Amino acid sequence: MPTTMTGPAKTRKILDALEGNWQAEMEGYHTYLALADRDTDPVRAQVLRHLAQAELEHAALWAERIKELGGEEPAYSGEPGGGAGSLANRAGGMGMALRRLEIEESRHIAAYGEQLKSLGDEGSIAIFEHVIEDEKEHYRELGSLIRGHYSAPTGAAKIDPKAVLAEMLAKRNQGRKQPGSWIGDAIYGVNDGLGAIFGIVSGVSGATAGDPKYVLLAGLSGMIASALSMGSGAYLAAKSEREIYLAEVAREREAIATNGPEARELLSLYYQVKGLPEEDAIHMVNHIASDPEQLLRALTSERLGASEEALANPMVSATSGALSTAVGAMIPIVPFFFMRGVPAVIAAAAVSLAAHFAVGAAKSLITVRSWWGSGLEMTVVGALEGAVTYGIGILLGKGGM
Repeated sequence: MPTTMTGPAKTRKILDALEGNWQAEMEGYHTYLALADRDTDPVRAQVLRHLAQAELEHAALWAERIKELGGEEPAYSGEPGGGAGSLANRAGGMGMALRRLEIEESRHIAAYGEQLKSLGDEGSIAIFEHVIEDEKEHYRELGSLIRGHYSAPTGAAKIDPKAVLAEMLAKRNQGRKQPGSWIGDAIYGVNDGLGAIFGIVSGVSGATAGDPKYVLLAGLSGMIASALSMGSGAYLAAKSEREIYLAEVAREREAIATNGPEARELLSLYYQVKGLPEEDAIHMVNHIASDPEQLLRALTSERLGASEEALANPMVSATSGALSTAVGAMIPIVPFFFMRGVPAVIAAAAVSLAAHFAVGAAKSLITVRSWWGSGLEMTVVGALEGAVTYGIGILLGKGGM
């Protein structure tokens, strides 16, 4: 029969749990603070700082309870920037970092609820209840940040428009394209090239019993066609995006020249929707409007949700798309340079499925799925694709086509 822990053993269990809670809250504090410093949106940055302060207050509650139970004062063992500096958060950009934080908040709520029931520490009940309610509010606030429907948090200090303006001016030249965009393009380029050419190689191998002459001819031709198609498509898409943006900027410039007061009122309304009081929003817009070009940049950024610096460079997009597709396409072909027949087919299938898993795992950098789940899914899809095309190739080969 299981025994119930009492005395020192029970206290040690409670202390271990509370120290883990303290570490998690401190990591959240550093993460929110680092993301706020990185963010170019002043209102969203203020929300993140408000969340950081709440995490710090939670940590103080846990530290006080640990002290009451006779535990040692905890020491933070995480990174200075919390989880904000992780590869996944940096690669995925601000939107993906916020999505990961939203998931973490939901996990904290569940973990605290479980501890509330299982620890049996009367002195921690009030803390658990308070923190759980706060974490639920954080979850809702993060959801609003992700969807772009957010405002200054309740209880936060009133925004100083001069300070916000200074922050905007300091950060406006940092509006570069998020790393996640480039990494995403490369990953999906490799994925497209690998998937398309693996299908071709499997089909031709089935039809020709792995004759390297035909497999290499079909595979290399497909690789070149796929790379050129992906590169040209990425170039035209990025070029079109830039042309549309510049056309919108020209229209905004004309609108400001035609009716400046209306443009200032519109920008003021954008800031009020984000949570700035009307008086502060008007004050802030008046500062911005002292420079017409600055007013144009601010209004364009709010209306289009982007800046020219953040747009993709057509040549970079084309090069990235073409090269990544070519790299992915080469993987199933390589074994046929050195082998022939069934051994070559088996080797090609093995390296291709391994590559499918690697690409799937790499996708976790820009999604919120686990690396192994994403990699396994890609592997299964690749295996089904290869089996189907190989079977079709065998049928066509027997038919004399």
